[in-house]
Amino acid sequence: MNLTHLDENDRPKMVDVGAKEPTKRIAVASGMIKMSKEAYDAVVHNTAKKGPVLQTAVVAAIMGTKKTPELIPMCHPLLLTGIDCDVEELSDLPGFKLTVTAKLSGKTGVEMEALTGVGIGLLTIYDMVKAIDKGMEIINIRLESKEGGKSGSYQRHG
Repeated sequence: MNLTHLDENDRPKMVDVGAKEPTKRIAVASGMIKMSKEAYDAVVHNTAKKGPVLQTAVVAAIMGTKKTPELIPMCHPLLLTGIDCDVEELSDLPGFKLTVTAKLSGKTGVEMEALTGVGIGLLTIYDMVKAIDKGMEIINIRLESKEGGKSGSYQRHG
């Protein structure tokens, strides 16, 4: 399989999607942040000094999803039709799982947008509680599923 972001002289390029037909595309990505019990409790009980951590992380995830082409050089600017975020409390970790779903009808996929949204959302959680726990770990950022486009559907197993 050839890398599509390199031209015939191995120079970087942005793929031309002009001839492709628009299709409905959806990508779901997730990731987790692991932290101390003290940091987890501060987030859950809304006692972090920087304000409402999870609400701010969701807004950051949405912003990160929208700004992906400004951050990842070969990503196309996209007209996203929807971004959904879900935060799950993981008391046994302790920490949180953030899931981002990006949607559009277009000529290229939204996997990078969903993944970037997850990363930015989790980094926001880190930023807002780092005064309590600098040893937090952001882990398992991954694509869960995608629909649409030439390559079809993908569903993570396991």
